[in-house]
Amino acid sequence: MKLQIPSGSTQCHKYPLYPFENNPPTHFYWIPLFNRVPTTVNHHHHQQRPHQQRPKSQMGFFSFLGRLFFASLFILSAWQMFNDFGDDGGPAAKELAPKISSIQRFLAAKIGDGVPKIDVKHVVLASMALKGLGGILFVFGSTTGAYLLTYHLLLMTPLLHDFYNYEMDDSRFHPLLADFVQNVALLGALLFFIGMKSVVPRKVMKKKHIKTKTT
Repeated sequence: MKLQIPSGSTQCHKYPLYPFENNPPTHFYWIPLFNRVPTTVNHHHHQQRPHQQRPKSQMGFFSFLGRLFFASLFILSAWQMFNDFGDDGGPAAKELAPKISSIQRFLAAKIGDGVPKIDVKHVVLASMALKGLGGILFVFGSTTGAYLLTYHLLLMTPLLHDFYNYEMDDSRFHPLLADFVQNVALLGALLFFIGMKSVVPRKVMKKKHIKTKTT
């Protein structure tokens, strides 16, 4: 019986060479099922090297620095309002007083005399609290801080920067419009931050769910 064994094979199975020519069906050919080739796994290849961890740490630092710069605008403004508050509410109350009185007159004309009187100092205190507390929380990446700053911008932007009450020829129209657009841009940045905060955990949960399925 002729046997042909390939060199280097570790496990074989024999099959008859039929119906090949010039070979009777009693002849067999040894076919290797698999060759065991020793393989080495480099465990250090799968470990994350220090230089691969640097971009994440740098990204976290720059993210914190950006939040600090962004929130400093609100924190410093709240600190200045606190120092100038005094007994009458400071310059912020003097600036808000005519605007709030115009709102009260508008509501009284629409609703009647039952409109409650709005204290200007309470408005200043609310603005100060929203800016100060919201800014500090936002520095540490809190979504609550972003919401507080958003509430402040939604409340104070149309109240302070009322360019719509002036004609385009008026000298106060363009500065008020520029401040209004700037606050709208800040509001857009806060909404983007809130949206990203809600999207990133979903992506992390999806990745964890895929990993549990594969394992």
